[in-house]
Amino acid sequence: MTPTLVFDIETIPDTDGLRTLLDLPANTSDEDVANVALHQRRQQNGTEFLPLHQHRICAISCALREGKQFKVWTLGDPDSSEAEIIQRFFDGIEKYTPQIISWNGSGFDLPVLHYRGLIHGINASRYWDLGEDDKEFKWNNYISRYHTRHLDLMDVMAMFNARANAPLDDLAKLCGFPGKLGMDGSKVWDAYKAGKIAEIRDYCETDVANTHLVFLRFQLMRGHLTAEAYEAEVNLVRDTLSGYIAPHWTEFLAAWK
Repeated sequence: MTPTLVFDIETIPDTDGLRTLLDLPANTSDEDVANVALHQRRQQNGTEFLPLHQHRICAISCALREGKQFKVWTLGDPDSSEAEIIQRFFDGIEKYTPQIISWNGSGFDLPVLHYRGLIHGINASRYWDLGEDDKEFKWNNYISRYHTRHLDLMDVMAMFNARANAPLDDLAKLCGFPGKLGMDGSKVWDAYKAGKIAEIRDYCETDVANTHLVFLRFQLMRGHLTAEAYEAEVNLVRDTLSGYIAPHWTEFLAAWK
């Protein structure tokens, strides 16, 4: 069985980069830099959502299903640099060559990883292989929208039609899974400023758990899992998370119908 790796990132404004792009004084605080950038963005198009190359990654969480095991974790530790956690993500692809699975990864997570990897000089040769090193990658690689080494569940379910996109939180809850607990992407910057990086990492982990569960339901729907195999996979997730002692998993399991 090909390993599957569900992933999700959380981001904050790239204040160092924005200080350069906006030509702000070097002593301008990170919060002031972000406020200027967000204000300008709001004036330009009515939203504070920054262009993707102006985001900085503060957490990457993964759910790996490989062999007989399933695990959820966040790369690095709360003090790890952005470059370190990005390199670890691509090192995992190098090690496992998994099918990677996301919710809106094509529209957000992967482009941000591309830009930040470029900025930091990250090595991601396996990920970027289009068949030059491995001929199989010519016909199925991580980059092509219509290949399945990367499966963007949101994109596929919406038939690649942005007007049909659905939020992960809604779909997870409609399927009987917990959905988001206590935080969403819009609250990450405030949480980061408050020093709540651990809470951000916990939130990111629950997002990948939700995504993995929705993926299992998708696999059932398209006949890649029998009803019995689906139940076994769901029970593996539940049993694994029950063995984790962190409070966010207790809350997640309590919300799971």
